[in-house]
Formats: sequence, C-alpha cells, structure tokens
Amino acid sequence: MRAYRVAYDGRPFHGFQRQPDVPTVEDALFDALRDLGVLDDGTDKPEGYAAAGRTDAGVSARAQTVAFAAPGWLSPRALNSELPASIRAWAGADVDPDFHATHDAESRTYRYHLYAPRDGDEGAIDESRIRDAFDRLAGEHDFHNLTPDETGTVRNLSATVERDGDFLVARLGAGGFARQLVRRVVGLAVEIGRGESEFSKVDRVLGEAVVDGPEGVAPAPPYPLVLWDVTYPGVEFSVDGDAAESAREVFDDRCAEFSVRGRVAGAIRDSLE
Repeated sequence: MRAYRVAYDGRPFHGFQRQPDVPTVEDALFDALRDLGVLDDGTDKPEGYAAAGRTDAGVSARAQTVAFAAPGWLSPRALNSELPASIRAWAGADVDPDFHATHDAESRTYRYHLYAPRDGDEGAIDESRIRDAFDRLAGEHDFHNLTPDETGTVRNLSATVERDGDFLVARLGAGGFARQLVRRVVGLAVEIGRGESEFSKVDRVLGEAVVDGPEGVAPAPPYPLVLWDVTYPGVEFSVDGDAAESAREVFDDRCAEFSVRGRVAGAIRDSLE
C-alpha cells in the first residue's frame, strides 16, 4: 500500500468524490491511473483505495491524502504525468496493507482565507468579535445545527483566526468533520464579526433545539477553503522534489493569473470614481 499527498485547485471541479456527469478530482485521479495501466478499464477503483476527505465543489487542498495498492514505480512524479495540471501529487509514504486513509486519520486541518481589509467599507469585520466567536465555537460540542448530517455531529473543534495582510485566516481542526461543518462555522463567525448576529446565536446553534430556516446558518463560500493537512500516527511522508516543484509552478501560475485579474478589476474600479 502507498499513500500520496495531493494538492489541487478546486475551482474546476464539483468536489473531490466521484459523481455522475460532472468533473471531480477523484475522476481525474482514476483516469490517470487507467492511463498509467495501474487501474484496469473494467475496475471501479484501485484495491484498498480510500481518501482522507470529501471536499465540496470549489474547495481546494494542499494535503488531500489517498492510499491504495500501488506498484513500486508509481512515484508522485509518475502520477503527475497523467494528471491535469490543476491536480498535483507531491509526497508519498509506504503504509501498512490495512491502512485506510479515511478511518486512520488522527486529525484534519482546514484553512479559510477571508478577505477582510482593515480599512474596509460597510460590512467590514470586527476582528475582536470574530475572534470571540471562534473561541466560543471551539471545544467539544454537538454541531448538529451546522451540518446536514444526522450522525457524527459531536466534534472537538480547534478554531483560531490570524491576520495576514488583507486577510483573516481561520484555522479549524478536528479528528473529522461532518458535511459543511467548516463552512458553516466560518459563516456563523462572519455573521457575528459583521454585527449581523449576536453572540447569543452561538449558544442557540450549539443547543439541543433545532435551529433552521431564517435562524439557521448558511455555509460560507467554498473557494477560500483549503484542506490543509491530515495527520496519521506513525506515517511519515517523503516529499518528491520534482513533483513538489511541478506543484509550485502550477500554483505560481495561478497566483500570477489572479494577480492580473485583480489588477484589471482594480483599474476599472478606480477609473469610475
């Protein structure tokens, strides 16, 4: 068995998990394995295959982790040779035959990049309020009002936020996450940070009573969210230098692309003042 760290830009995909008729990261991964001769055309998925998590449509990853029975020659660099540029394997590790990338994960960490310039206009975020909101949401709670899941809603959550230039970066960690939990936690903290809701809403949402409809919490947009890290006891990943450099080049190109888009949008905005 071999485990791989995979980074991807989530914008072109309808999430990680395979779905009919729409492009997903998992589809691209399985297509690459077929092109490499690792997966037969009539085979649904590789032997022993599992992934660390199922990111939503538009969510990106730095360290999504997949594991399966792989031939010894299948390095991250080799895997990249058939993957689209928006998906890059960059590290690998040999793991036990019974390793399961989902169930054996000890912790998962997400980062949410919230655009929040200090000199923002109406709707700006009060940093002290959003920090207090994350503090109140941290700890062990039943988050049943922040996910559509009906089971697995009790989680011990770490939640912090740090200033990074014009952005507030929320870091959320737990052993596992129910569906949409990260985005709804962020959504609630943002409501409070903007003064749209009071701190008492945290108590209501974490309470036993069902909170839905207009009083519920919508998930924050997916694009600023990144699956940042997944840890496994006793597993040490080795970085494939060539594969990691390929990933850096891909994301450097995306940084340049969006810098240019931002420059153009800013020039048009400023010309209309």
